[in-house]
Amino acid sequence: MRVLVAGSHGLIGTPLTKTLREAGHDVRRLTRGGGEFSWDPPSGRIDEHALDGVDAVINLCGSPMGLRWSAARKQMIVDSRIEPTEVLAEAVAERGIATMINASGVNFYGDTGSRITDESAPHGEGFLAGLCQAWESATGPAARSGARVVRLRTGLVLSGHGGLLGPLKPLFFLGLGGRLGNGQQYMPWISLADQVAAIQFLLEHESVSGPVNMCNPEPATNAEFTKALGRVLHRPTPWWVPGIALRTALGETAEEMALVSLRVVPAVLTKAGFTFTHTTLDSALAAAL
Repeated sequence: MRVLVAGSHGLIGTPLTKTLREAGHDVRRLTRGGGEFSWDPPSGRIDEHALDGVDAVINLCGSPMGLRWSAARKQMIVDSRIEPTEVLAEAVAERGIATMINASGVNFYGDTGSRITDESAPHGEGFLAGLCQAWESATGPAARSGARVVRLRTGLVLSGHGGLLGPLKPLFFLGLGGRLGNGQQYMPWISLADQVAAIQFLLEHESVSGPVNMCNPEPATNAEFTKALGRVLHRPTPWWVPGIALRTALGETAEEMALVSLRVVPAVLTKAGFTFTHTTLDSALAAAL
């Protein structure tokens, strides 16, 4: 299968490209700074040969969220996701490409508290929920053209090379790890290996379309996650950061990322027969670290 990947040099895109090529797929990288095939989403320009003979487009574009959001930062977060998706969805529709797999996030659901949430749940409230809704809506041209569109509602990806564990690892090594707020908020997690394997699975299983929760069947609370990371790193986790301190330091980001509870489960992946390699949080953390 010939696959065009945007965001191919990121945390997920780098191992995904390698894995798909090893599986025998012809993978093309779509990049902004030169390389195999170039594009410029703000202007809507794509290398005229990038989509030749392509069977599927995978879009993983999106700038890092950051720790505190100004109005300018929020606009950058939105633009880095919506613009590339719109350009690629239009291209998929114009070229009659069969499949589009597009990034999104579990924050689509807003704060779910302790309620178990699968792909049938409606979107929630807040900046990130609205972002994810708009992000997914931007794939509309591809879906309306008859393409199979898969929307990856990804949770917290566990990797030793960045993502959530990037800033946490040095803090925990110094013995400064601790729970956030009351620690009862659920954190939907997935190992990087399972994230990559699940995307390959979805690429190759043409019966699956629509939203897919990319997270482990067993979301952990923040308190459970904190204890597990301490165990894997052999460090104590005695500290506690009060919610009010997080809100003071991070503002809106605290409510939307650090204190939000998302008890999300991967009903679509499970029903489709995907098998997770890392079935426990400890095994996923050990593999990452």
